[in-house]
Amino acid sequence: MAEYRLEMRGVSKSFPGVKALDGINLKVRPGTVHALMGENGAGKSTLMKCLFGIYHMDEGEVYVDGEKVNISNPDEALHKGLAMVHQELQPIPARTIAENMYLGRYPMKKIGPIQIIDHKTMNEEARKWLENVKMPFDPKRNLGELSISQMQSVEIAKAVSQEARLIILDEPTSSLTDNEVEALFRIVRDLRDRGVSFVFISHKMAELRKISDDITIMRDGTYVGTWEMKNITDDEIVKNMVGRELTNIYPPLDNTPGEVLLEVENFTSIHSNSFKNCSFKLRKGEILGFGGLVGAQRTELMEAVFGIRHITTGEVRLNGKPLHIKCPQDAINNGIGMITEDRRGTGILGCLSIADNVSIASLSQYVEGGIKLNKKKIEDLVQENVAKLSIKTPSSKTLIQSLSGGNQQKVIISRWLANNPDVLIMDEPTRGIDVGAKYEIYQIMIQLAKQGKGIIMISSEMPELIGVSNRIMVMCNGKITGEVSGKEATQEKIMQYATQF
Repeated sequence: MAEYRLEMRGVSKSFPGVKALDGINLKVRPGTVHALMGENGAGKSTLMKCLFGIYHMDEGEVYVDGEKVNISNPDEALHKGLAMVHQELQPIPARTIAENMYLGRYPMKKIGPIQIIDHKTMNEEARKWLENVKMPFDPKRNLGELSISQMQSVEIAKAVSQEARLIILDEPTSSLTDNEVEALFRIVRDLRDRGVSFVFISHKMAELRKISDDITIMRDGTYVGTWEMKNITDDEIVKNMVGRELTNIYPPLDNTPGEVLLEVENFTSIHSNSFKNCSFKLRKGEILGFGGLVGAQRTELMEAVFGIRHITTGEVRLNGKPLHIKCPQDAINNGIGMITEDRRGTGILGCLSIADNVSIASLSQYVEGGIKLNKKKIEDLVQENVAKLSIKTPSSKTLIQSLSGGNQQKVIISRWLANNPDVLIMDEPTRGIDVGAKYEIYQIMIQLAKQGKGIIMISSEMPELIGVSNRIMVMCNGKITGEVSGKEATQEKIMQYATQF
């Protein structure tokens, strides 16, 4: 057996205006879980795309089980025993589990001169591979009926069915509950014990500690080093990722909340199983955290405030003035902005440029004569925000989908800064973002609060809620069950309120 399941040597890749990878090395041992860490923009995804033939390497070599391979497209990668479960799953929810697993490689049978899909064989094979990862779903069931974690299990079963020897998991736990994470880890450990290797891309060090054998760290497109996980501390990981000591995870919370800015009173959803009788106040210059377990209806409540969801009862007042918000445009017109939880699905406009994404919510300010956009003013706006938020990009014309997750999030924040809202709702603003980029986003939030803006932050990470919030509202089962001062907050207090059914 070869010493390494996968070996990437001296991989380099350049794009116009930027060198994304500069001599990267990656060595993954058979039957191990190998963590791949680095700040957003470090080049982790670019490296994996080079491995899978999505990008063509400028320099470098790839070896699988000791054999040098040339991979020019994802189909060739699959035939070499490589598979990838992407962070943003792209299921076909209206088709069955089996059809999703065998997409592009359906077993066929002949009926006379006609070839048709052999559903019987496909369902039997799918059932076998699902049982192989101890997820015995009915293969005839529609994929859309499953949870995100169950869909990921199906993706892993699909990879195993392709006899993958190496599976890349890209931020697989970013949208999962603790119980779902444990179910995923059980599958990974079982397959690892059977000789399958994994590359695990994540920013969550506590989870990587539980599951990883080795770790490789990248920084700004360069290779920093590889360690056995047991031989490196969390502080050393962070230092190697960001190139400096990160003594504080959270910036000083030196904003001072003032008078009441926003009042939400008696909000009740039109859906009986959603939020009920929710009331809260947000002050000028305050960061108000919203905590709770998955399903607590925090996102739904904020979407109602922003006009995405409808209510049966409730009133919103801004600076004492009642607002009539029927749709998001009403909220925007009244100085309320919202950064949604699903960055890729409802945040960025992936096929458009950074300039388009920054200006989309404030285009009316740049129309001249009612028919023409002032492109110079838009470019000035974009350049100002690129500098202010330290967005790493070759130019304002770059497609936003080519940026790292942290830089995409900064672009979305820029969109709302351009609109100068009084209230900014931020739903899971640091999900899937590294510690360095998180710190920068916390600084932006605190700076906005110091300017008198009101910030509402929904977060599922309790240390983040405690570290960045002046005050925390906690929800459970659609109701606000408690309020805690940021200075007095503990994880135990938040959990107590979060489980008050």
